[in-house]
Amino acid sequence: MPSRYCVFNKTRESFLSLSVTAADTHFARLRGLAGRIRLKTDEGIWVVPSQGVHTIGVLFSVDLIYLDENCKVIHTVESMGSFRIGPIRPSCRSVLELATRTIYSSQTQIGDELLICSPEELEEHLKSKQAKVTVNGVS
Repeated sequence: MPSRYCVFNKTRESFLSLSVTAADTHFARLRGLAGRIRLKTDEGIWVVPSQGVHTIGVLFSVDLIYLDENCKVIHTVESMGSFRIGPIRPSCRSVLELATRTIYSSQTQIGDELLICSPEELEEHLKSKQAKVTVNGVS
């Protein structure tokens, strides 16, 4: 697994983050963002697996994006404050914890399909998309 992931909204064709770290072990999920001073605009964590998260011990607000098994957005929470417990969604398979205003600036909505991958995979996805546009004469 890559150490850093990119998050791209395929539905809206917008970037959410280019530097997300997977929290895919019990300890990493438990620790989450606790103890960090802040989250840079382009950073976040991807809590896998998860049906909900908390911000106990987190000193700043975060945007939450709940995803199903196909990385489809099933719930969002904008600017969840410190020391809160987020909603539990039984159909959720993972949760992205991102900098505040990420949901707003990327125009991410319920039903959108996200691509979470390595930078190299994202580059290939964007190249293939550009090639399709050029072939169809839309360029």
